Amino acid sequence: MTTLRSTSPSASVTLAARPTARGKFVFAGDEKFFVRGVTYGTFRPNDDGEPYPRPQVVEQDFALMEANGINAIRTYTVPPRWLLDAAQRHGLRVMVGLHWEQHVFFLDDKKSAPVIEERVRAGVRACVGHPAILCYAIGNEIPAPIVRWHGRRRVERFLERLYRAAKAEDPSALFTYANYPTTEYLDLSFLDIVCFNVYLESPERFDAYLARLQNIAGDRPLIMAEIGLDSRRNGEEGQMRSVQWQVRKTFAAGCAGAFVYAWTDEWHAGGNDIEDWDFGLTGRDRRPKPALAAVREAYREVPFPRGLPWPHISVVVCSYNGERTIRGCFEGLLKLEYPNFEVIVVDDGSTDATAAIAREYGFRLISTENRGLSSARNAGLEAAAGEMVAYIDDDARPDSHWLTYLAATFLDSSHAGVGGPNIAPPGDGPIADCVANAPGGPIHVLLSDREAEHIPGCNMAFRKASLTAIGGFDPRFRIAGDDVDVCWRLRQQGWTLGFSPAAVVWHHRRNSLRAYWKQQQGYGKAEALLESKWPDKYNAAGHLTWAGRLYGSGMTQTLALPPDRIYQGTWGSAAFQSVYQAQPGLIRALPLLPEWYLAILVLAALSALGALWSPLLLALPLLGLAVAVPLVQAGLSAARAFPRTAPYSPVVRLKLRLITAFLHLLQPAARLSGRLRNGLTPWRRRGTAALSCPYPRTFTIWSERGQAADERLRSIELALKGDGSPALRGGDYDDWDLEVRGGLLGSVRARMAIEEHGPDRQRVRFRLWPRCPSAALGLSLLFAALSSWAGFDHAWFASSILGAVAALLALRTLQECAAATGAVLAAIEQSLTGSPHFKITERLDGSRGADD
Repeated sequence: MTTLRSTSPSASVTLAARPTARGKFVFAGDEKFFVRGVTYGTFRPNDDGEPYPRPQVVEQDFALMEANGINAIRTYTVPPRWLLDAAQRHGLRVMVGLHWEQHVFFLDDKKSAPVIEERVRAGVRACVGHPAILCYAIGNEIPAPIVRWHGRRRVERFLERLYRAAKAEDPSALFTYANYPTTEYLDLSFLDIVCFNVYLESPERFDAYLARLQNIAGDRPLIMAEIGLDSRRNGEEGQMRSVQWQVRKTFAAGCAGAFVYAWTDEWHAGGNDIEDWDFGLTGRDRRPKPALAAVREAYREVPFPRGLPWPHISVVVCSYNGERTIRGCFEGLLKLEYPNFEVIVVDDGSTDATAAIAREYGFRLISTENRGLSSARNAGLEAAAGEMVAYIDDDARPDSHWLTYLAATFLDSSHAGVGGPNIAPPGDGPIADCVANAPGGPIHVLLSDREAEHIPGCNMAFRKASLTAIGGFDPRFRIAGDDVDVCWRLRQQGWTLGFSPAAVVWHHRRNSLRAYWKQQQGYGKAEALLESKWPDKYNAAGHLTWAGRLYGSGMTQTLALPPDRIYQGTWGSAAFQSVYQAQPGLIRALPLLPEWYLAILVLAALSALGALWSPLLLALPLLGLAVAVPLVQAGLSAARAFPRTAPYSPVVRLKLRLITAFLHLLQPAARLSGRLRNGLTPWRRRGTAALSCPYPRTFTIWSERGQAADERLRSIELALKGDGSPALRGGDYDDWDLEVRGGLLGSVRARMAIEEHGPDRQRVRFRLWPRCPSAALGLSLLFAALSSWAGFDHAWFASSILGAVAALLALRTLQECAAATGAVLAAIEQSLTGSPHFKITERLDGSRGADD
């Protein structure tokens, strides 16, 4: 069965419904409100001294706007009430500009800040409660030299001060600031809506910059506060073409709206009429230019032009005992505005009413035994009739344009898969709100502004042919990890994954501490399964390093990060000034790892042993530091949650932050539990090859089957992976070719060289040498020294324990080096299987030979 939905724009809404920001879009009541706007002003003052045309002219302007599908205006000064009334009569929302002297060094005079704040407050008071208000702009384009002079942080703090002052006057209103590329780096995360003024005349550069701005905006709506082109310099036909593609690309990129600059060529600034720019959609005499018709047509088709070849999409919902949330998922699917899709529900052996609920909604139902999430997703894939298969969790509700934005990304690219954001919905309760601000939630990882390394399973879609080509999902992943695995396998085939910031789903978070603990334990188990299948993607400690940048809420704050660097250009001349954030190094990242808790246990054990030998009490300060670091990190991370603008009292906000801090501490413990119980331990051993004595060795292979060096190394690498041994390739600056880890403490590196002896005859030389991290060697020596010291003090029991630890570390290092050596030798021999003739002759370090 195929469910059909209309792609027509949302019906016009009454201005009685006050706008709200929900995720990536603005809503008026329950209807999505796409902002189809124009800027209005600035004008020469009228007879009453107001910086607007006479009321009769305003009425004519607004009537013409209404006739051309425009539903919003942006002003640069606070409008009089009569203008707001006129806007309401013509169905226009108003972005109110709260004007102040942004072009001067306003922070140098201590008296200026209070005056500016009071002016902003007065501007909001003049408009508060009017139904035509869309939002307020607390400022517009503070010039980059001004920001550079005052310093980024001071400007950010001042704008936040204005935001809080304005919000106090009208708490339910939306507030923004109109930024521009030269001060893109400003952190204005407190704003309700993200607005940028962008003038780019290249469609490709404009499209790329929109993608960048979407990632800056995060889970908030992005509105283009000014776009347009000067018809005086580019001609009216050039303006028409440019403005049309600017509007279309704005909405195709997932923006919540746009304001075209400007309604009219009439422009007054600094006490003078501006005569040398003509950005208006109408002339100074209000004669419509061709650009007005182009904007009308583009706005009529929001968010996408009609007639696009929308592909057939199969939406698959996999559920196990999901009756509590699945109705919300189904209700969202019924409201999808997409013309060609089907819904397949896979009931994975539920014991509740999940199947009965699916039948109520008339969706196609597939019932199976409880085989796990991957098997359920494969059942949906097999039954899917669509060109694309989109997966959504049973505890997620899609935005009405979810499929539209996913499909548009597929149409505009060759991506094998596309994902989008998952946002926690409001109203799930205080624990769910805390979990949404805690680590361990579904994240997406971006390699660039539009290409992803990983898309989360609650919101992902794939070309069916690509997913079928890799064999679907791996059934070993019953609860989690299947999305990571499938993304890696698709990328392994040379395909890419895309990200659409407007393809939003509302994903419920766990609403109890017990459920959160169980979820994070499951994720720990999934990590263990992933590491056993993809050992080369994990480090020796068993942790994954993503190639791209992680996006999601609840990230734990790392201590002592290097300061952000801003690309400003020489003398602050760069037109696009971006902030570059340094990644935490290994030392700074260690307290974020679940195994940090094991380090705390070791230090606690040493401190307890101090009761038998007092010098070990020196471990107490280290124990205190080890405990303090995650506590401080949890506190700092929780402090960023539930800002003062959140709808909570100070006491409730404090309680929620304390719970969130506790979750930041609980999550690594739950992950550690899941990892340890499923074999992902610091002392794990991968691979099945026999141990071999770990000493430096060199040997030669004589082969009468010629093979390129990279092919020979690749065959050895594949043999190592087949055995489950983690193999790393040497980098561009390394003098070794392969490294095999026997574990956390020991590894072996190998280097290869080839001599050519005529057609198809080669002498291949290998050099192997074991290595152990200096930290492992240092620990062994430290415990040995402590053992000797305790022995001299006649603390025999403490000496025995410390000596045993030193011996265990040394033996473990030796064992891991031996395991890695055996794995390399076995892989070399396996890679030579099938060669017509080869001979191994070990040299320098003993004799070992084999002939075949």
